[in-house]
Amino acid sequence: MNPVRVVLASGNANKLREFSELLGGTCVEFTRQSDLGIEPPPETGVTFLENALIKARNAAARTGLPAIADDSGIEVDALGGAPGVYSARYAGEGASDEQNLAKLLAALDAVPDDARGARYRCVVVFVERADDPAPIVGEGSWEGSIIRERRGDGGFGYDPSFVPRGDSRTVAQMPQDEKHGKSHRGIALRAFLAAYSARAVR
Repeated sequence: MNPVRVVLASGNANKLREFSELLGGTCVEFTRQSDLGIEPPPETGVTFLENALIKARNAAARTGLPAIADDSGIEVDALGGAPGVYSARYAGEGASDEQNLAKLLAALDAVPDDARGARYRCVVVFVERADDPAPIVGEGSWEGSIIRERRGDGGFGYDPSFVPRGDSRTVAQMPQDEKHGKSHRGIALRAFLAAYSARAVR
């Protein structure tokens, strides 16, 4: 089966790498929307699913191609689930990963170590076309906690301070293949691929 060209509704090089690595060797071949001159739409949703749908439908409408998008972030129990859908812009529009993480650590400064539970969440949405009435959705979550310091040089986002449950390393200290096997995005993408493959053989 020839690979299906799919627009990844993101300009994030790290995200493209993760998608390509996680779904490498499958029937899907990704092109970043930024490589096609497409600007991201405003993320006005209040849930990860709503934002992923907004992004996927926008990319499909602009290109006429199938599109896939994810919306992901970190939810911290002590902050009532924040930053959540605002994870990528927690410190303001255009904020860097370091600025977002610095704000999160500052917000948790007075929170004791045993009350710093958190989880990464990801929702992946695939649409055949902009008005696809039945998008394929995959979801994943990864439980852990936020430590006070930064450790490791890998990953991105909040990875240097997120320690998965049952581990002593941050995500930024994990080898990529191990991260892919456990992460919220890996779980969501595998759920998407299973649903995509099931639809393809009907």
